[in-house]
Amino acid sequence: MISVHRLVNSIFNSKIKQHLIIRNLKSTRHQTSQINVNTNVVKDVILFKYENPRFFRLLNLFGICQFGFWTYLSLFAFTSLRDAPVSTSENAAWWQRINLGENMYKNTLTAVSFIIGYGTLTIACLYTLRSVRYLVLRKGGSQVTFVTYTPIGPNRMMTVNLENVSCVESRGHARSQLPIKVRNHFLYYILDMKGEFKNSALFDYTAGLKRTFK
Repeated sequence: MISVHRLVNSIFNSKIKQHLIIRNLKSTRHQTSQINVNTNVVKDVILFKYENPRFFRLLNLFGICQFGFWTYLSLFAFTSLRDAPVSTSENAAWWQRINLGENMYKNTLTAVSFIIGYGTLTIACLYTLRSVRYLVLRKGGSQVTFVTYTPIGPNRMMTVNLENVSCVESRGHARSQLPIKVRNHFLYYILDMKGEFKNSALFDYTAGLKRTFK
């Protein structure tokens, strides 16, 4: 019985040692890989690229069409709805008992229609302006440039220090989009995961880090 007990303890201790060795090896490899990533680049390096201009042209065209349609509906409601008598019968349908020409209904329809159109256009433009086309690590490795799409005209560029950039989650855990926060900017910048990470290791140790802003 004693020999069996010693054998079990020996096997158990050997498994623990193997687990510790494997964990130390993984930690060493991770530290080595981190050391091997040189973020002090000698020239500008593209970290991320997402080429899909057709989608954003269609998105903003949709926003413009929606704005035009709902604005026309708003003007029509304000200028064409007239005060008219409605049915007072108890058997009449609910819509037959509503006078759309009354100021309350007319002004509400006018405001709601305009807000829907303007809101759709605004969301389309903001999403376009926050969608990153290129993410470039500048020479020296201390700054990064966001090149974003625009509703009309050329691309928009913004260069910020890396200390002002925080990636919300790791690249490996992101599903469809990877949001990046820039200090003093209200909305997130968006990296679509359908794009291409040209230098994934360099991205992970520069713009891909999660930072806490003071």
